[in-house]
Amino acid sequence: MTDATHPDTIDWNAFWRDADADERDGATPATAHVVDLLPAFLSERGAPDSVADVGCGPGPVAFALAERHPETEVFGYDAAGSVVAENRERAASEGVANAAFERGVLPEFDPGRQFDLVVCCHTLCYVADSERALRSLYDAVAPGGTLVLAYTNDLARSHYRAAIQNPPDDDFDPERHEERFSLLLDGESTLSYDAIHDALGTWPRSFWSVVDEPEEPWMWRNHPLVWVPK
Repeated sequence: MTDATHPDTIDWNAFWRDADADERDGATPATAHVVDLLPAFLSERGAPDSVADVGCGPGPVAFALAERHPETEVFGYDAAGSVVAENRERAASEGVANAAFERGVLPEFDPGRQFDLVVCCHTLCYVADSERALRSLYDAVAPGGTLVLAYTNDLARSHYRAAIQNPPDDDFDPERHEERFSLLLDGESTLSYDAIHDALGTWPRSFWSVVDEPEEPWMWRNHPLVWVPK
């Protein structure tokens, strides 16, 4: 396997090597918007014996789950070898023995095993064949397990188009966003409830059917958070 990441977006290897703290936070919305929600979800659904966090980036979800559930095997997968190496070093230095990190590139993701919980948040917008990627993710879910997915839809596409045409502030870089979200802007990576059902043969369910939606507003209409049982 080469060290190439998703070819239709930015060079993620270079991004994770060079990004400052603000850029990292902006590229990992799961840090703020999913990490704090998963514990309540797992409290209702039960703690899994094994988890795969696909498109893990610097591992906010993977490390949080590994530390909260020390008996759970947690695997983080990312296309960028640079961030995988960084996560391995962090796991070793912090003594997080139940977390491991490997390269995995959607849509061809094939870990060679199945997991009780597969999490993929804010990643499929960078994958051209998002429906094929969905099937790969669902194949990695063990029978009786769950896929948790945060995806981008056509409302998000409209939002990013408007922001690029009329930047909201001086810190917004239209060219950078156009490069990073090219697939989303072209409508090649957006998803919907119907598209997920057509790809998997199962209807996704709103995350808010299990846990309370946070009072703090965020773009959940643009980036729905769902779970799909198997």
